[in-house]
Amino acid sequence: MRAARLIKMVLLLQSRPSMTAAELARELEVSERTVTRDAQALSEAGVPVYADRGRAGGYRLIGGYRTRLTGLARSEAEALFLSGVPGALREMGLEDAASAARLKVSAALLPSLRDASRSAAQRFYLDAPNWFTEPRTPELLPAVADAVWDDRRITARYRSGEAEVERELEPYGLVLKAGVWYLCARVAARGSYRVYRVGRFTAVEVGEERFERDEEFDLPAFWAERAEQFARSILRAEVVVRLSEAGARRLPYVVDPASARESLAAAAPADEDGRVTVTLPVESEEVAHGQLTSLGPEVEVLAPGSLRERFARDALRLAALYR
Repeated sequence: MRAARLIKMVLLLQSRPSMTAAELARELEVSERTVTRDAQALSEAGVPVYADRGRAGGYRLIGGYRTRLTGLARSEAEALFLSGVPGALREMGLEDAASAARLKVSAALLPSLRDASRSAAQRFYLDAPNWFTEPRTPELLPAVADAVWDDRRITARYRSGEAEVERELEPYGLVLKAGVWYLCARVAARGSYRVYRVGRFTAVEVGEERFERDEEFDLPAFWAERAEQFARSILRAEVVVRLSEAGARRLPYVVDPASARESLAAAAPADEDGRVTVTLPVESEEVAHGQLTSLGPEVEVLAPGSLRERFARDALRLAALYR
């Protein structure tokens, strides 16, 4: 533990001109007295750590000293490529590895480039969850992430509806979609690929056996295909609507965008009132009511009759409220 801390202290001093005892204590998560002892230990070991006295003093390396302890461990190198998504790193248990990797890279850079990581972090940030939702980190995510990194098979128990099933899986990749974690895995017994919501795992056992990864598997392409299939699979009903120009323009923002664009492209030309009639696939009448309500008077529901009657009742209630 102390050896790792001493290495980190050298790397910190190598990446900056000078650091105070308080700054080092904060970075190393120790007391200032421990920093003093560690600096003395480094000096005795031949590392030229120099202490500047006084209020503006601190610790620095002298004589252009450069440590060769900047080689990245595999986990650090892998985490470095994910450093633009700090929340995801933290949830997968990789925050420390990413921090160490950034520090090593910073120490290896020329002095004029050492502020690059901070400069980038202050200009670009990814906030994955949707608005007005409270993201929850699945308890078993770190174990699943470890298995993904190491290509190790897992035995997982999974909630499927009211039942709970057990599967032996080959975990290929994790996807963070709108604050929700999904595992793309190959079912060992079938050889087929499935998508599992990590939050529905009730137990995960990581085995010692490694599986042979299909090198042709493309995680982004697989996810895009499955996401499109899922979006289409839930569109089991149809509604017929008549849209104003403004309604047609806003339609892709209130229902499935791909379905909206396809339906608008297949529609007949606008009528004399400038309105276009569209047959639109939707998840259900209930869902369609909530989605289309946001278009207000820019949409008229023509079918099914039950949905049209529902909008008519809404219109009467609104008229009474705003009389």
